[in-house]
Amino acid sequence: MTLCSFRKQKKLLSSKWEVRNLSQMLLYGEVAFRAPMKSAEDQVVEEEAAYLDDEESFFQDIDLLQKHGINVADIKKLKAVGICTVKGIQMTTRRALCNIKGLSEAKVEKIKDAANRLVEPGFLTAFEYSEKRKMVFRVTTGSQEFDKLLGGGIESMAITEAFGEFRTGKTQLSHTLCVTSQLPGPNGYSGGKVIFIDTENTFRPDRLRDIAERFNVDHEAVLDNVLYARAYTSEHQMELLDYVAAKFHEEAGVFKLLIIDSIMALFRVDFSGRGELAERQQKLAQMLSRLQKISEEYNVAVFVTNQMTADPGATMT
Repeated sequence: MTLCSFRKQKKLLSSKWEVRNLSQMLLYGEVAFRAPMKSAEDQVVEEEAAYLDDEESFFQDIDLLQKHGINVADIKKLKAVGICTVKGIQMTTRRALCNIKGLSEAKVEKIKDAANRLVEPGFLTAFEYSEKRKMVFRVTTGSQEFDKLLGGGIESMAITEAFGEFRTGKTQLSHTLCVTSQLPGPNGYSGGKVIFIDTENTFRPDRLRDIAERFNVDHEAVLDNVLYARAYTSEHQMELLDYVAAKFHEEAGVFKLLIIDSIMALFRVDFSGRGELAERQQKLAQMLSRLQKISEEYNVAVFVTNQMTADPGATMT
């Protein structure tokens, strides 16, 4: 049975699985799976048209600003830095917009005013917000017991962090999520593509093949649905997020998960010593803020890993 990639007419894989005892999972620091017998009917399902409509109408394209007097050249400048939606403008400060080459304070004010006319910046009732929260989905970890601990899985519109010492299964879980995020789930979740940002050169496609085999799905299609990028510096890591936002906008509703493994590794290298600790924390806060905005803007789940040490000063010598 072959599995096609997530294109405009998306067909998604489906399967059922059994999980080992949670104590075994924790003992080996990984999530283990055993795939069932193959079922052609369970492998490929088509999305409902209504669900696709909801995904496509989740955000307003920044091109709508043209109707409010914003020229195409200025819109291209915004897209070049990863601001592709009207909501993205609201999430960006005037100061940050003024730092974009070619945008003056007068232009920024005009862009802000146009965005506010398209999206009402006022309050919502709790009921209206609860209706909006119905768009939130959860990506299964592959373990029923682990999903219970997380309230159903890795939640969209939020950042989930897995932290622990070296060799405790963080990267293994990241690889597992690359596969499970492509599996249809409850409440209309259809599965989708993944972006994986690797900061420590730990990504291994062969692992995805093994995990795909356990889930009884086509490993070539699984690999085709994972977009990979290697980050070499903390600045490069931040710049990649502009590409991520542009990709989420280009293929609206197709991507469901963004993984960064690990989020702190390059910051520890680029900022050494306690004298640079304040600057490091500021840059890290900016990255986390950007990730949170991306997750809310495009309704995707963000999963990051972080290595912990017993001695806080050990990595700042």
